[in-house]
Amino acid sequence: MRQLHLLCLALLPFLAAHAQAPQTTVPKRKTATAVAAGKPAPTIPPSGAHALEPADLEAFFDGIIPLQLERSDVAGATVLVMKDGQTLLQKGYGYSDLSKKTPVDPANTIFRLASISKLFTWISVMQLEEQGRLNLDTDVNQYLDFQIAPAFDKPITLRNLMTHTGGFEEVLRDLLVTNPKQSPSLRDFLIQNQPRRLFPPGQVAAYSNYGVGLAGYIVQRTSGEPFENYVAEHIFTPLGMTHSSFRQPLPENLAPLASDGYKTSTEKPPVGFEILNPGPAGGLSTTASDMSRFAQALLNGGELDGQRILKPETLQEMWTRQYAASDQLPAMCMGFYQVWRNGLHFIGHEGDLIAFHSLFFLEPEQKLVLFVSYNSAGSASKTRDEVLRAFADRYYPYQPKPAIQKPSAADLAAIVGTYQPTRRSDSTKMRLGALMSCVHASADPKAGTLSIDDFKDLRDHVQKYELVGNDLWQEQGGQDHIFGIRNAQGKMARLAFDFPGQQLQRTPWYDNDRLILSALGASLAILALVVLATLIRLGRQILFSNRPRFERQPATVWLTFGPRTAAFAWIVLAIVVGSFVAVMTGDNSLPPSHADDKYFMLFNVLTAIAIFFSLFAIRAAAKIVQQKEVRAISRLKFSLVALACAFLIWFSIHWNLIGPAHRF
Repeated sequence: MRQLHLLCLALLPFLAAHAQAPQTTVPKRKTATAVAAGKPAPTIPPSGAHALEPADLEAFFDGIIPLQLERSDVAGATVLVMKDGQTLLQKGYGYSDLSKKTPVDPANTIFRLASISKLFTWISVMQLEEQGRLNLDTDVNQYLDFQIAPAFDKPITLRNLMTHTGGFEEVLRDLLVTNPKQSPSLRDFLIQNQPRRLFPPGQVAAYSNYGVGLAGYIVQRTSGEPFENYVAEHIFTPLGMTHSSFRQPLPENLAPLASDGYKTSTEKPPVGFEILNPGPAGGLSTTASDMSRFAQALLNGGELDGQRILKPETLQEMWTRQYAASDQLPAMCMGFYQVWRNGLHFIGHEGDLIAFHSLFFLEPEQKLVLFVSYNSAGSASKTRDEVLRAFADRYYPYQPKPAIQKPSAADLAAIVGTYQPTRRSDSTKMRLGALMSCVHASADPKAGTLSIDDFKDLRDHVQKYELVGNDLWQEQGGQDHIFGIRNAQGKMARLAFDFPGQQLQRTPWYDNDRLILSALGASLAILALVVLATLIRLGRQILFSNRPRFERQPATVWLTFGPRTAAFAWIVLAIVVGSFVAVMTGDNSLPPSHADDKYFMLFNVLTAIAIFFSLFAIRAAAKIVQQKEVRAISRLKFSLVALACAFLIWFSIHWNLIGPAHRF
């Protein structure tokens, strides 16, 4: 698993990536724009590298992108590569509209960039900080007309929000909608969906769209301009980004240029315009050509064609390391994050909606820019990472030779266990997502290697890691890392990896997914047998009413009304919840919105009914087990049903099946 922050969409069940094998071969067309005026001189490559020049770049991308589009059932892509301020490749592949066979035009076809939008939000914050209107280390409540609830006796600052260390849990309510009438205003979204905090500010990375939305609202409040207008006036217009907007949906002059977005199969209708809330976290729509102007300004110290959006020293501050678990891992900077490959220290961001998946990275030392965006869900799992790695390997080949250490038994034992993402929901209906997203670290003592079941390479093979430092592990034959973070008692508390915006936290034994899911399955199986036996007995009574009934054996007690009703209630609840999850994670699904509050209220009602009758089941068992004259098999039946009901009561409360219907 390369970028766990992107897979959080899959880890939370209502944001599945919808990736599957292609079902049809879609013809791929491509268009290209000319490189910058004046043919750039080829860059002198490292030993064994290909020359970074237009002809070779076009051959490289012509080989890899069409293959990705066909293999992953992707409609189209747009690509930009720059070096030393010159455009070496700006090209479109495939289609922006399959029904009309409209080819992707990198200069005019607008793609949705999702979380790459955050860079523009943070630049807006820093513009106001330059003017002395914002302080990065002040309580954000100072800038709001509502209050972030106190927690941990420590305020949240803009610097915390920039580094995703505000400690917020994940929220999904109204995250993505396609009907503009269902989309709340920025202020309403932030008030209605304020998350609780899992961690003290500044201590643990837990990627948060809400935190970025909060910063965008602070920009809006401080500047006195709607956030979309502020970015347009203070970034897009000065840089000449004429095909860019944060408006959702797009304004009339840009809407015809927008690429359609496709789900698991390009044979199915487009997703529709995905409105992401909060907008500052992912509302950007733009072109490869406009992103080239943005990149040039960044690599030129914040200025382009005489128009300045940031001071050079401010931009340099944004690119300095702010938060990392280890000096040996890429860091969160101020809004930007680092990605290391082949000795290159890229800085930038990636972005994901259901249909659109993109990357935008700069390499400041090399003055290098790489931007790729795909318009279909099939690109979510492998294609983006594949491009970045293949690009680095072709033009900047590098073979790390770490000093491998032999781990002790204590080293292996310390890290083995079950972990869950720090980006999760603990107090909302989505807490089940944390249960379903647990990962397991295991060790091979003989080989001295570590593996995590969800960390896989591009061939879908589980990666193996070797010890290369104190609690630092490196991918065998690769460059990915895992770093163990110990608590004050010296116990392994969390694992960090190459994406600095999230970590893995060790789960307590009572949250271990293997234990919980096994107990859940056993409990539901017991109650399903009760339901089945009851239905069979009822059917016999109806169909064979003239036949004599079975006589009970002496001292046998059949299950009474309470245990039977509790069994029916839990099985009905399981069917209803399972059906809802199946619909919400289907090919044509979107994450739940406030329109789904009624379904979560139904879950509350059904769960309350099940808990109510479970109390009778537990009471009946308590009475039966005290009666020595009752057969052991009868006591066992009552006891098993009572234990199943008791576990399900705990499960429904602990995992928030019952709770506020509007919190998800």
